[in-house]
Amino acid sequence: VAELPFDSDRKRMTTVHAVRTPLPGLACLPGGESTHVAFTKGAVDGLLRLSSRVLGPDGIEPSTEAWQDRIVAAHDELAAKGLRVLGLTFRPLEGADTDPAHLEEDLVFVGMVGLLDPPRAEVREAVARCVSAGIRPIMITGDHPLTARRIAAELGIASAAPALTGRELDAMTGAELEAAAAETSVFARVSPEHKLRIVQALQNRGHVAAMTGDGVNDAPALKRANIGLAMGITGTDVAKEASDMVLLDDNFATIVAAVEEGRTIYDNLKRFVRFSVAGNLGKVLVMVLGPLLGKPLPLTPLQLLWLNLLTDGLLGLGLGVEPPERGVMRRPPYPPGEGVFARGGGRHTVWVGALIGAVALAVGAGYFFAGDPAWQTMVFTTLAFLQVAQALAVRSDRESILTLGLRSNLSLTVLAALTLGLQLLAVYAPPLRTFFGVEPLPLADLALAAGLAVGLLLVLETQKWLIRRKVHTTTSE
Repeated sequence: VAELPFDSDRKRMTTVHAVRTPLPGLACLPGGESTHVAFTKGAVDGLLRLSSRVLGPDGIEPSTEAWQDRIVAAHDELAAKGLRVLGLTFRPLEGADTDPAHLEEDLVFVGMVGLLDPPRAEVREAVARCVSAGIRPIMITGDHPLTARRIAAELGIASAAPALTGRELDAMTGAELEAAAAETSVFARVSPEHKLRIVQALQNRGHVAAMTGDGVNDAPALKRANIGLAMGITGTDVAKEASDMVLLDDNFATIVAAVEEGRTIYDNLKRFVRFSVAGNLGKVLVMVLGPLLGKPLPLTPLQLLWLNLLTDGLLGLGLGVEPPERGVMRRPPYPPGEGVFARGGGRHTVWVGALIGAVALAVGAGYFFAGDPAWQTMVFTTLAFLQVAQALAVRSDRESILTLGLRSNLSLTVLAALTLGLQLLAVYAPPLRTFFGVEPLPLADLALAAGLAVGLLLVLETQKWLIRRKVHTTTSE
């Protein structure tokens, strides 16, 4: 006839029922005196404090210290096995009283049940991948500390610090909570308000916090987190509105897959930017320094536009679909605010761009001062070939093209072949040759342009080999 719903503060719920005579299964209730009965279920420790009596083998008995010790021991035994333990109580009523202060006092403790809710099989592997990727999983739960520790151990969420409870968090200052959050990976018996404090403590320590939640009360923590993730199946509309992402399958492993996808996208963006800037820097050097060497403009605007279409367009598109690099989930996250040219990326971009420009200038100067009318065509073709080699090498900062292979990114391989084919078409097809104002190149000149591109590829591969050797030497030491 009435219900007090569960909430995270009380950690229990109560329903009130009218008593009908006879009352099967509740023979222990005082006959004829109670017209209603209240049943309360929830956390055992909370119910014990509210229970003045216990249903024993001989009927209702006073809740003595011996009984409470026996109940606590049985509860801890179940919780240590990873079971979620639910206590059951009742209270006879003489009316349909719905005042919580009356309903949830002077209870009769009936017993407890252990509920097994094992994590999904893929979660342990997902947690392990998080750890290897430099992401620290933290369990924040309303379960008993013993249950939380057991489940955390099964999932591989371990820390030297013991599990902290919401009551312990309430006694901590902000600075103490920040220190505890930096070491503790398991928080038990916490409320949504505690979740918000934990997120704030981690952020104050400079961490990027991702938070999962499904309830209305989780909304503040989801909103405060750097990345809020709401459950798509069990989550409330309020939680989904407050979050940045929604897990449609409510699966933790999906978060790890999203992290891998995000790292791959960022890596590809970084590759494209470095590739594009280096290539365009080379073209700028050719266009600026060429006239200073006493030559006309090495490239016409139309030729420059064509090169940008091939390189930034086709080759850039191929780099954008590069699959995840080996070990992408075995490295720590990039610091917030780190740019695409960090960790030597800027120096690498500049010297590669300068090398491309220098090679193209040297080729153009040699042919121009030799009086070869195809000098401009050689600059045009050499730049196209050089950037194809650059695109193949920039696929990884460390891994060799021989290790990656050409099939691992078939899109780039096809687009690189298409770029070479279109460039040859522009040089040898009469209508396009006239359109671009170029001369057909003898086979020897074409071989020279290809050889220079291979040379650039070897230089970039040698640099990656030196990086791998340095890393291997540092690791072995």
